[in-house]
Amino acid sequence: MTSPLSDRPIHRMNGAGNEILVLDLRGASHEVTAAEARAIARASGLRFDQLMTLHEPRAAGANAFMRIYNNDGSRSGACGNGTRCVAFVLGEKGEGDALLLETDAGPIRSWRRGETLFSVDMGAPRLDWRAIPLAGEGADTARVALAPAVIGAPEFFSAVNMGNPHAVFFVEDPAAIALEALGPPIETHPLFPERVNVSFASVLAPGEIALRVWERGTGVTKACGSAACATLVAASRAGLSGREARVRLPGGDLDIDWGADDHVMMTGPVELEFVTRLDPRIFSEQER
Repeated sequence: MTSPLSDRPIHRMNGAGNEILVLDLRGASHEVTAAEARAIARASGLRFDQLMTLHEPRAAGANAFMRIYNNDGSRSGACGNGTRCVAFVLGEKGEGDALLLETDAGPIRSWRRGETLFSVDMGAPRLDWRAIPLAGEGADTARVALAPAVIGAPEFFSAVNMGNPHAVFFVEDPAAIALEALGPPIETHPLFPERVNVSFASVLAPGEIALRVWERGTGVTKACGSAACATLVAASRAGLSGREARVRLPGGDLDIDWGADDHVMMTGPVELEFVTRLDPRIFSEQER
């Protein structure tokens, strides 16, 4: 049976190295299934960290409602790097340099700062243990013990929700961390009922943070915008940083500003790699 996604144009992009696909489904009345997302991820040249699908807006004044998929087909509440890519695509379609985009985690605003440079208001961090969420009761989310322990992982982390749950570990050298070994057991640790994004960070200098990320539902990634925001918030709460920093990720740099209004602003680049169309054959043997 032919998928309603067959022959749809799709933009292959990256945001600071974060591998992003943008699929505009406005007017199509179709919600991508987990199986379809996995089928797209397996297609040649279309492997993604996040797939951003665009749908008719629900609120007056919004440009689109975004659904966000990880490459295992699971859903994500927010993706800052992906939102910048969406802003680029909609800008190229003539929808303006200032956009309002809706997500499962709430509305997000974006602004074009240059040809390929965009800012995204990621909203206020959620710091209560229920909002992250953490299992248990009444945890101090600025310093949480990883119990039961994970062999090779630091004893304590900071928990922040930036549309997605994040666990931030401060270490001497993030490059020395075996993400492939530590990411999976921490992502699925019983402390995190909705799983968690796992970050290892080091404050290099005032206003400069190195970061590597294991993304929930994706794995090792070159960049994660919500993790960069969560890390700046965690560093500031711990007294390791001020409220602004350049966060250096393997794929590129993001400028993060935790403003006086409590909102976290992220600014960074995007790159359009190519535009193609979805081959209907990739859905012919998709998982049922």
